[in-house]
Amino acid sequence: MVTLSTLPAAVRRALPPPGSRVVVAMSGGVDSSVVAAVAAAHGCETIGVTLRLSDADDAPKRDGACCAGTDIADARAVADRLGIAHYVLDYASAFRAEVMADFAAQYMAGRTPVPCITCNQTVKFRDLLGVAEALGAEALLTGHYVQRLGDELHRGVDPAKDQSYFLFATTRAQLARLRFPLGGLDKAATRTLAADFGLRVAGKPDSQDICFVPNGDYRSVVRKLRPDADAPGEIVDADGRVLGRHDGLIGFTVGQRRGVNVGGQAAPLYVLRLEPATNRVVVGPRAALAVAAVRLDALNWLGDDAPAGRRVTVKLRSMAPLVEARMEDERSLRFDVPQYGVAPGQAAVIYDGSRVLGGGFMVATEGALLGEGLAA
Repeated sequence: MVTLSTLPAAVRRALPPPGSRVVVAMSGGVDSSVVAAVAAAHGCETIGVTLRLSDADDAPKRDGACCAGTDIADARAVADRLGIAHYVLDYASAFRAEVMADFAAQYMAGRTPVPCITCNQTVKFRDLLGVAEALGAEALLTGHYVQRLGDELHRGVDPAKDQSYFLFATTRAQLARLRFPLGGLDKAATRTLAADFGLRVAGKPDSQDICFVPNGDYRSVVRKLRPDADAPGEIVDADGRVLGRHDGLIGFTVGQRRGVNVGGQAAPLYVLRLEPATNRVVVGPRAALAVAAVRLDALNWLGDDAPAGRRVTVKLRSMAPLVEARMEDERSLRFDVPQYGVAPGQAAVIYDGSRVLGGGFMVATEGALLGEGLAA
């Protein structure tokens, strides 16, 4: 039996005082369910809110799909177990317009999007914070593995679960009203709490991939949203020499090797960039993928201003290791060591130690091989 006195200290520190009214974003998974449980055990007046993000006919039909029908049922069952209020709000139209449509548009523009960041920027934080305010709640609690220390956002203590990459676009005003009770735990500790609370989701698998992309097939999603996605075009080398044909830009991402079906080459070819204006896929050797610097757009800083001129560490993909870099100006990062797998559209999240300073989306790169680029 979990009581106020037996809650982990890291969890208690992250919660508002007992008696506070809080809204918990409940996806139906183990993390958000434990957040609701610890908030209630802490003595908070706890209200669970689940967002229906997919129309019933469009909901992914697989285990671990966020906010599908079984997840809503799980969230409701957990709320019943805890004796807390629970509401399901239909945000499918907003999700389609602001997250899914943007996802397709980014791919059509030759970029590699990160829809989980867009979702957090819009329906999950902006809109849910509005719901929390309407309900008179002091804070919105989520199951993200990050830490809010004072007015700063820090990485979660468990490197394998840290989700700070997806939250760099959180504004300072939003952060002031957000709480992340699991940021000081690892996943094993969270599952232990779920079992101690007797929650039926204690052994539920983590969600995988993008919630609205069944089986990881993002191309079928883009095709459904954008029927013009399959325009054929040329595959060319860096000098513009035609090497072959493709069946649509959405079949390719920067750094891809598999699927570049060009024969007669001495070495494997990789996708170097996509050119929507000419509908071309540009390919070349792996060495040409090395990136020395990136230029950012849509910047968000959780400190006072951009850390121009400072040495920082950077995460270029959610599961990538931190790399050393220098913030050359307000929009440009130069890496100590050239980086691979860097694609326009992805986020570059900037840290000082464990603290999230902010970041932006990569719009241009400078190749390490020839020192060219950074035009955007």
